[in-house]
Amino acid sequence: MNISDQDKEILRKLGRRIQTISEDPVNQERIKRWTAVNDLKRVRPPVHIMKSETPWTEMDVNDELKLRCQDDFFKGIENTLRRKIYVWDHMQADEVIEGIIDCPLAVTDTGFGITEDVDTVNTDPNNPVISRHFNIQIKDEKDIKKIKKPEVTHDKKLSDRRYAMLQEIFDGIIPVRQTGIKLTSISQWDFVIRLTGIEEILMDMYTRPDYVHVLLDTLTKAYLHRYDQYEKMGLLSLNNDSSRTGGGLNYTSCLPKPGLVHKPAVRKDMWGRTMAQIFSSVSPEMHSEFAIKYELMFLKDFGISYYGCCEPMHRKIGILKQIPNLRKISMSPWVDHAEGAAAIGMDYAYSLKPNPAIFAEDVWNPEKARMDLRDALEKTKGCPVEVVMKDISTVKYEPQRLWDWARIAVEEAGRVS
Repeated sequence: MNISDQDKEILRKLGRRIQTISEDPVNQERIKRWTAVNDLKRVRPPVHIMKSETPWTEMDVNDELKLRCQDDFFKGIENTLRRKIYVWDHMQADEVIEGIIDCPLAVTDTGFGITEDVDTVNTDPNNPVISRHFNIQIKDEKDIKKIKKPEVTHDKKLSDRRYAMLQEIFDGIIPVRQTGIKLTSISQWDFVIRLTGIEEILMDMYTRPDYVHVLLDTLTKAYLHRYDQYEKMGLLSLNNDSSRTGGGLNYTSCLPKPGLVHKPAVRKDMWGRTMAQIFSSVSPEMHSEFAIKYELMFLKDFGISYYGCCEPMHRKIGILKQIPNLRKISMSPWVDHAEGAAAIGMDYAYSLKPNPAIFAEDVWNPEKARMDLRDALEKTKGCPVEVVMKDISTVKYEPQRLWDWARIAVEEAGRVS
């Protein structure tokens, strides 16, 4: 790998800014706040905007997000750093910037032997959010054989070359670390519906339950095979830091477990997460039988876990209690906050997800955003609470909407601290 003088200077300049930001004492204050919530303590609810679900194509101001590196690998590093700096400059909320550059390991695998066959429609060519129609590929038990266990490969030479190059680039500016797999979130059902069709598989739960059980068991064991290899090959990295596993930042004092620190990391020292978004209208009993039964096979290996995404969970807290290491529950825009808070209490952290549809309205209404947040936070103040804005499809090319929301959310969280 070679880097041009131009690319090197671009990255060094960004590295200097990240290092300077990381030295701001507010980062340590925010780490304490995230740690407290994840340790099930009531504090001022921390606020997070998910960078991975922000419409970045609509967010640029003064070319702050314009990528200037030529090499694709270095362009990826540049993109990560520019987005962190943008968040800090415009919509911090409770973002934490760590003084380190992550160099990801070169890890690949063979996949599940089958991928989605999809037709797409894009109403905005500049926005990656698209509508999709999935073509059915699994219809019965014989089709389940199409699912294979992924075989993981680590190109150590490439990992080491990248690491050495980044160390050279950022020498004297900011530390670099090799970083393995931190993403420990899976959703068997998100993948299943891409292969079976949504209405079809939901009907199959009633008419062909044995077939559905075989399908879920097969796919879950494929996921487990992937993570077993990650751990055996030493490819995992701790995620109890500014990483996130479904909700806000993952800081906690209970990971890794005292006396159980492993190098490299193992799942028992990490957060894990599962979800079943398609089960919004499925009964608690069927949710337990067809989702949690298989999710437990994955979650049991982790130190603590996070459950859920967009599915409304306020009337399903009872079935989640069978997850012994559960720490935090996603409470989507479609929950009854009062009912959910009463069921959760202090047993779990309440991951409050406001409705992102407010950003898609023709006219931005910050006062409505404020009142919505105030109402939700008032109803949940008896729980350890975090506020996470996600699934932001559009801000109508007015990035200031999200900037306003970040400020308002922190102000409203302060009212209930």
